[in-house]
Amino acid sequence: MPPCDLLIHSASQLLTLASGPQRGDKLGHLGIIEDGAIAINDGRIIAVGPSSDLHAQFAPRSTLDASHHVVLPGFVDPHTHLVWAGDRANEFEMRIAGASYMEIMAAGGGIMSTVRKTRAASVDQLVAETRPRLDRMLAHGTTTAEAKTGYGLETQAELRQLEAIARLDAEHPITLVPTFLGAHTVPEEYKGRQEAYVDLVANEMLPAVARAASPATRHTSLFCDVFCEEGAFTVSQSRRILERARELGFGLKIHADEFVGLGGTKLAVELGAASADHLVYTPEEDIEALGRGNTVAVGLPGTPFGLGQKDYTPAGAILKAGGILALATDLNPGTTWCESMQMVIALACRYMKLTPAQAIAAATINAAQAIGWADEVGSLEVGKRGDVIVLDAPDYRHLGYRYGTNLVRTVIKSGKIVVE
Repeated sequence: MPPCDLLIHSASQLLTLASGPQRGDKLGHLGIIEDGAIAINDGRIIAVGPSSDLHAQFAPRSTLDASHHVVLPGFVDPHTHLVWAGDRANEFEMRIAGASYMEIMAAGGGIMSTVRKTRAASVDQLVAETRPRLDRMLAHGTTTAEAKTGYGLETQAELRQLEAIARLDAEHPITLVPTFLGAHTVPEEYKGRQEAYVDLVANEMLPAVARAASPATRHTSLFCDVFCEEGAFTVSQSRRILERARELGFGLKIHADEFVGLGGTKLAVELGAASADHLVYTPEEDIEALGRGNTVAVGLPGTPFGLGQKDYTPAGAILKAGGILALATDLNPGTTWCESMQMVIALACRYMKLTPAQAIAAATINAAQAIGWADEVGSLEVGKRGDVIVLDAPDYRHLGYRYGTNLVRTVIKSGKIVVE
């Protein structure tokens, strides 16, 4: 019998999430194999099937008995603001006392509060402050994550964030996919000169990031994101930045419709963006555009939860239109410091009305599609990376049903046990 490095066997439910991203009413197909097994060699999956079949096929160097446990792909978190310095606990207190997000920004808080601290931080400090967040993400089952810049808002500070992302990607088990978010907000020194800042992003920052990213990242894809929102960047400004990014070879993303539906989602579909994220107040015509295009709608239920708001991404309407829906944490220091995709699944079930199966698919294979990595991760299929998690639960529906505790028992990254 041929050898394999690791055989995970006897899973009560093995969730393969096979056959690619799931759109519309197809969302929620888990590809369950009862008493399932998976064989991994040289970091890649070489077989998936019933335990009896794989026991008969391979001579494993190591085994993992998953009896009475669910086995599924590692979570993919396709929207995080992972790298920052400091915290904004004071703003949380202000918010629960009644201050709005925009009122906090007007008082000098919000994104600019974190920008000031991040600008003052070295790359070493950014790496040191970020690594514990990555450790907690990994412990809760995330094995691949997108990571944005956007707390520098000046060229050198943005490049330091990008360097921190590259270092953490090289040093930490979690695979990081970088996104440049220089158009996060207009920094205070450009107040009243918004077009001048757009010029800076388009003409200086984007080319500098493109040059720096080539040797700094192991990935073929680097994304550019824009916060298209009232008080941030208009649709026309977002178009200008994203079109310039596309010329330079960036993949595209957009923050849209978090507070007001300006048309950013429709712009994302038109430009062929990988994803449009937030989408709380998305106009009906923009939702219909998602159904016609391939841009992934990324819901971030932790954000309205963190802000104490009642409106969430209209998942039902997006799925009815035939759209591709994913989930992410939006991990950031201001609105939702949440490192757990398990918590996001629980929120999505309650407030976006997804079933546990739909939420799991949105947090794995569809989330991988949102960062252009669906060919590598997000499902348990032959040829893909051996990124696997084992739950301390016998049935997948415990995800969503339970919350506030960590159900992940074991995390395997590229065939190696990294959390147990």
